[in-house]
Amino acid sequence: MNNKVFNILLAEDDLNLGILLVDFLETENFNVKLCKDGEMALKVFQKYAFDLCLLDVMMPTMDGFSLAQAIKAQQKEMPIIFITAKSMKADKLQGYQLGADDYITKPFDEDELLWKIKAILRRSAISSTPKSTIIAIGNYAFDYTKQSLSIGSTNKRITEKENDILQYIWQHKNTIIKREKILLDLWGDNDYFLGRSLDVFITKIRKYLKEDPRLSIENVFGVGFIFNVPND
Repeated sequence: MNNKVFNILLAEDDLNLGILLVDFLETENFNVKLCKDGEMALKVFQKYAFDLCLLDVMMPTMDGFSLAQAIKAQQKEMPIIFITAKSMKADKLQGYQLGADDYITKPFDEDELLWKIKAILRRSAISSTPKSTIIAIGNYAFDYTKQSLSIGSTNKRITEKENDILQYIWQHKNTIIKREKILLDLWGDNDYFLGRSLDVFITKIRKYLKEDPRLSIENVFGVGFIFNVPND
């Protein structure tokens, strides 16, 4: 691996183990942010850029599987390793079905964890270079990394939150998306005021997409939304 310092999100409610892992990984030239529960980890994930996530399965407020699902909804290619005291086959299968890259069971050898992390980061670096980040949404070209939405010769720079919401609803296109799921996945919380903010952002995105009449964001009363996109 090169000299890049990789950023790792560590979600672990056992603070003694968490602190030991932070100390060990930082001596191996990783930058680690430790969170004591799933909700805190999701908020930190939304605030900073990470190269890999280490998630304990059994945590208060939001378990590791739920956290992984929220992370994957926002960054599908984010590498994830589950850390758990469980060794049941069903739990491992659930983790892999959620998109986990690997699984390590407590108690574990730190060098084994380090080997897994380095192997996954090498694979991730190979698979992520270079690829187009532009997504076709109807007649629009959406570039998430540049926060831009284009149609013809017209290009619009959208805000970070509009960018995240548009990517999210596109990933869940042509299906009902529950309002509370959007709020939990993108904000990490579900309350009235965030719901009103979501409505404002959805209204703006509708206006941005009005040049293609085949696209629509439909309200599903009492449930959420459907982003109708043609299957070209």
